[in-house]
Amino acid sequence: MLQPAPPPILLDLPEPVAERRGVRLRLLRDDLLHPDIPGNKWRKLKYNLLEAQHLGHRTLLTFGGAYSNHLAAVAAAGRLQGFGTIGVVRGEAAPQLSPTLQQCQGDGMQLHFVSREAYQQRHDAAWVAELLAHLGPAYVVPEGGTNTLALRGCAELITELDAAGEAFDAVAVACGTGGTLAGLLMGLGGQRHAVGVAALKGADFLRRDVNNLTTAAVGLVFSNWHLHTSAHFGGYAKYSEPLLAFIYRFYQQHQVALDPVYTGKLLYGVLQLIEEGHFAVGSTVVAVHTGGLQGWAGFRQRFGVAAPGFV
Repeated sequence: MLQPAPPPILLDLPEPVAERRGVRLRLLRDDLLHPDIPGNKWRKLKYNLLEAQHLGHRTLLTFGGAYSNHLAAVAAAGRLQGFGTIGVVRGEAAPQLSPTLQQCQGDGMQLHFVSREAYQQRHDAAWVAELLAHLGPAYVVPEGGTNTLALRGCAELITELDAAGEAFDAVAVACGTGGTLAGLLMGLGGQRHAVGVAALKGADFLRRDVNNLTTAAVGLVFSNWHLHTSAHFGGYAKYSEPLLAFIYRFYQQHQVALDPVYTGKLLYGVLQLIEEGHFAVGSTVVAVHTGGLQGWAGFRQRFGVAAPGFV
């Protein structure tokens, strides 16, 4: 199965606003955790793959859009771990598949397209049962990979930082479903502070979802966290010149590539919070780079936007 995680790689980010506010900002390169299944996707899938193997399943079925990091990760995991994979894709098949879906097919994933209306039923057990009856038996991984097993994998990020002696006061991560943030809260165990930077517009619902996830996993609601909702740049995967300008500037300064869906918003949002005095003077903040760089191929296809010097 998947190999143990290597020691964490942390970079100092000498951003002017952080230095002015007396905050040490660091970047955890979790995107380097696995060459094919980067960052939080590796963590979310780890225990799900073990469970699928334990239950005797040979196929994984999951859900996502045409540019989904999660679909790409599940397809790669299936190829590497010997599972067949089925991706239930939101929307009708386009004449030309997205780069992400082409990559999924290359990794052996069977694509099953459903209407956007039907896709809304992805959490309905009866609808999923009908899918399985049609497509064959499979271990079902939720959209985004978020479930209690995923939280367990994400919680290990905190354990790894502590085992490496990397002291910090706060950890920050981009939020889509809230699963990675919920897992970090489990790892923190109510101590220190966590921040989630929402990648979606109108993401206040994530506060409820994160609390529901930790309750389901460990029976606890944590209070040592904050959801930042002011760095969405118009919504999920929306084109934004200011965000792209920030990503290009960040790359020029730090030689680290961010993506325009999650991690670009994460770093922008963390710098906003530092400027606003959210973190105490003298504190160390670790922002988690969760990967997602495959998403640049989709941005290039849709908007003609080039990634900052690395693709």
